Amino acid sequence: MSESNNLKEKVRAFWQANPCGTKFTDAPPGTRRFYELVADHRYQKEWHIPQAAGFASSQGLKVLEIGCGLGTDGAQFAEAGAEYTGVDLTDAAVELAQKRFELFNLSGKFQTADAENLDFPDDSFDLVYSHGVLHHTPDTERAVREIYRVLRPGGRAIVMLYHRDSYNYRVNISLLRRAGAQMLRWESGVTLVHRLTGESLESLRQHAAQLKSDQQSYLKSDEFLSQNTDGAGNPLARVYSRREARELFKDFAEIELRTYFLNKRWLPLVGNMLSRSAESKLAARWGWHLWIYATK
Repeated sequence: MSESNNLKEKVRAFWQANPCGTKFTDAPPGTRRFYELVADHRYQKEWHIPQAAGFASSQGLKVLEIGCGLGTDGAQFAEAGAEYTGVDLTDAAVELAQKRFELFNLSGKFQTADAENLDFPDDSFDLVYSHGVLHHTPDTERAVREIYRVLRPGGRAIVMLYHRDSYNYRVNISLLRRAGAQMLRWESGVTLVHRLTGESLESLRQHAAQLKSDQQSYLKSDEFLSQNTDGAGNPLARVYSRREARELFKDFAEIELRTYFLNKRWLPLVGNMLSRSAESKLAARWGWHLWIYATK
């Protein structure tokens, strides 16, 4: 097995065991309450998503979502009247997304698929949407070429990638979390970091275990980034600058970039005092989520 395929299998295994969003509720997976709580958490914490994604303007469009997760955003497209198809690298996500659509009487198609090798003809969709997914696949460039291929001429891609020039990467991950990692060597340090940041003890203990098992590897720049985006054990995450994002989507006729999401929990003391207006202004420059709007 090639190095890239081996890495992809690690990515698949991680997300198969940790479907995105399931950690935000204790309700039994697959129940109505489970999906309701996941959606409530998502759109309260990331309140910009409905407008940024343009759910309301998708009526009548053939929409493909790459990385459908639990079907949370997919349900918004379907409710707005889109002809929705969702794909995901893991069977776990596809099964949970299908269950959501069944419970809420929504129409959509789902399949397990690799973003780098989509099983759709050229010019198949009006809109391809992917939120926080393509920075987890080994060959992101190939995945973007696949998006271009399956979009009809004039079709749009809306893709969110992690932002290199963000407060979260430049300050929180690169400085604060790296400094805090040294405290995870001791249980008293784990408790102190929990009190200071509000991060769960379970999550911090997972990071402590990773650190103790292979400190040298854990603290490497790329490895540390992966571990400190979507949870301890995450095998791959990347960040992109605006220039790098434009290069990724260079084959598209038009490209617009916006940044959103300044998670206030990452701003000690002052974060919870920020209004949405102030948060939006800061996020427009330092946001963690870099949204790419590209027209074929």
